Amino acid sequence: MRIGLYPGTFDPITLGHLDIIERACLLVDRLVIGVAINRSKGPLFDLEERVGMVTAETAALTARTGCEIVVHPFENLLINCAHEVGASIIVRGLRAVADFEYEYQMVGMNRALDSSIETVFLMAEARYQPIASKLVKEIARLGGDVSKFVTPDVKARLEGKYGG
Repeated sequence: MRIGLYPGTFDPITLGHLDIIERACLLVDRLVIGVAINRSKGPLFDLEERVGMVTAETAALTARTGCEIVVHPFENLLINCAHEVGASIIVRGLRAVADFEYEYQMVGMNRALDSSIETVFLMAEARYQPIASKLVKEIARLGGDVSKFVTPDVKARLEGKYGG
């Protein structure tokens, strides 16, 4: 069984994330979505909320793709998380060249820690490339419409956090 790990904070999960998840499902039999705890980022949604959103938003993908999707919170090194879940592939989404520079460094460090785990980069579809969770939260906080960037349920959750 080919197992992939797609890590992120998912604060909140966006249409760009869902695009990468669906396409990653074509490459693996099981996709573990690693929801990073990462206290230093100070997420808007707590871990339970983020895990719940990712679980809800990916529920239909298993039926559509045939790929088993597992949501797994983690707070340790990404390579250690990959070992925990049996992943041989780490999936990373790219939006722009700036993402690549950061990800390139991460791949080098991860390969130094364990060269048997391969990293695969997937480019977001063009319509999703500008979407970043940080920007979605800022738009929502300022009362803007985020419906082009997230699902209706995530939009409602953002409105609940920001009162509107």
